[in-house]
Amino acid sequence: MIFKQGEMLTGVEADLAQALGSDLGRKIVFVELKWEDLIDALCENRIDIIMSAMSITLSRSYRVAFTDPYLNIGQIALTRAGEKYDYVVNLAIEAKRGIGLKPGSTADFLVQQEIPRAKRKYFTNGDEAAKALIKKKIDLFVSDSPMIWYLASQYEAKGLSVAPLLLNQEQLGWAVRRSDSELQKAANAFLKKVRSNGQLNTVLIRWVPGLH
Repeated sequence: MIFKQGEMLTGVEADLAQALGSDLGRKIVFVELKWEDLIDALCENRIDIIMSAMSITLSRSYRVAFTDPYLNIGQIALTRAGEKYDYVVNLAIEAKRGIGLKPGSTADFLVQQEIPRAKRKYFTNGDEAAKALIKKKIDLFVSDSPMIWYLASQYEAKGLSVAPLLLNQEQLGWAVRRSDSELQKAANAFLKKVRSNGQLNTVLIRWVPGLH
């Protein structure tokens, strides 16, 4: 959804951020932060909006205000291609080497709540987790579907694939300060416009495998 090519941030969120800035007549400045620091940075006025493939959850809504959702996703798993059907019946028991997760993500919370017996191992990004899968240090990496489909396409030649296992359904949205109703309203108006004129769909299809 957003990643670096060389020194340039690119992807769905980067394209939409630039389009939002153009629509609002405001300059866009990207601020790179650790995932777990995003909401604190927003609440402390260090950034104005979080555009980083954040799932809309009740607990997060106590601290931030979300825009309307712009994409329906689900938590799914990346695994080795020859084992992709092994975890359908009992994921917790079969994933003996552990489940890879990004700390503080909705996948992390989901696994802790729904599969508490599973062994959890944490990675800062999907590429680290994919390499751990290849080396058989973990059996699964659970994340949102756009990330998993992207990694599956990048590492298909090295034997990774998507497990046929949808763990939940979620919606992605952007987060603003709860006091910033003006920006929330403007972002929602922008989303309504790009949905109706097809721009949102064009950006999603460009970057997200599986939406074609």
